[in-house]
Amino acid sequence: MRTYRSYDYLHGDLGLPVDPLAPEFDRVPAWVSGCTPAEIDRAERLLADNITISLHDHPVRFPADMSHTPAYNRTGRQHTAFSGLAASGLTVVFDNMMNGTATVTGNTPWQWDDIVIDLGMRQADIAHQSGVGVIRTIADIQATHASHSVGLVFGLEAATPIGNDLDRLDVLFGLGLRQIGIAYSDSNALGAGLNESDDFGLTAFGRRAVRRMNQLGLAIDVSHSSQRTAIDTAAASEVPVFLTHTGARAVWDIPRMSGDDALRAVADRGGVVGMSAAPHTTVSREHPRHTIDSVMDHFLYCVDLIGIDHVAFGPDTLYGDHVGLHTTFASFLSGATASGRSGERVAFVDGLENPTENFHNISAWLVRRGFTDEDIVKVLGGNVLRALGHVWQ
Repeated sequence: MRTYRSYDYLHGDLGLPVDPLAPEFDRVPAWVSGCTPAEIDRAERLLADNITISLHDHPVRFPADMSHTPAYNRTGRQHTAFSGLAASGLTVVFDNMMNGTATVTGNTPWQWDDIVIDLGMRQADIAHQSGVGVIRTIADIQATHASHSVGLVFGLEAATPIGNDLDRLDVLFGLGLRQIGIAYSDSNALGAGLNESDDFGLTAFGRRAVRRMNQLGLAIDVSHSSQRTAIDTAAASEVPVFLTHTGARAVWDIPRMSGDDALRAVADRGGVVGMSAAPHTTVSREHPRHTIDSVMDHFLYCVDLIGIDHVAFGPDTLYGDHVGLHTTFASFLSGATASGRSGERVAFVDGLENPTENFHNISAWLVRRGFTDEDIVKVLGGNVLRALGHVWQ
């Protein structure tokens, strides 16, 4: 079977905007799990038999040289990693289109026109192949699993592009968006971001926006919002909200991580917390060299704090040099990644390097550590599916 590549429907009229792009497989050495063959078989069976959801990843190919990313992004055509997704074992990926950093050209991020172009271009590409679809409903998720394909939930990491116009939320929903963040590090009209020295929380406009998001059926993310904004949003929302990609500040004390109060606020309202693996963020004292084991230290802490029913995974990975991406966009990402305290610097996060390998390795790690099938199914996707059932009514 021919492997579909992004924008093949143009029959070569469009050359690669940057050549070469990063590979979808074997960019770095494979993680060594230490699992027995029986454990691997069990882990893979759990992936295959159940709905598996990444709460936050970027399943697109980036330039092999990340310094070329601004030029790549100016084309408005990000290349979905169709082959990588087919091998991922995932049912659903929450895909935020890199709209925070991807539209950054050194000048003005978060522009409305850029968001509309991203949504249109990506969906035009996806519409011309059959292995990946767009998810808008719970029924879509169930159909995707039944057909052994992969679905993408399109989202934004912040609602900044709506300005002070609530109707733009309706437009985004109509264009296929199903998840949205409140703020991305810097504050906006809705609320304080995690960069804010004066944490003023959710604004009056933000409360109106949360109500509109609830009415539309937009899942709300507070991963890059301030602690008070996250707590306020969970309280204001009539349905569960998400910390799609974060970690525990008690495990590694940097601004990008979430405090216990925010973690509890999300869980107490039925929400779900996804563990991130963005380089040099979810590090731990026990594992200061960032690997899957570091991330799992945050996972174990959150399970103890808020319960297994409220924890999942949003690895925040992509196809390419993620560390290099942070270098390229260092000024914009200053609050989004580790600042101040840091562990050992790494070239990649061993075991959670891209969306293809993530959930195979997560499942194997959980099996190896003695988690039950029931609990593994919950954290691989069951918890997210339950919460979405309240949001996408």
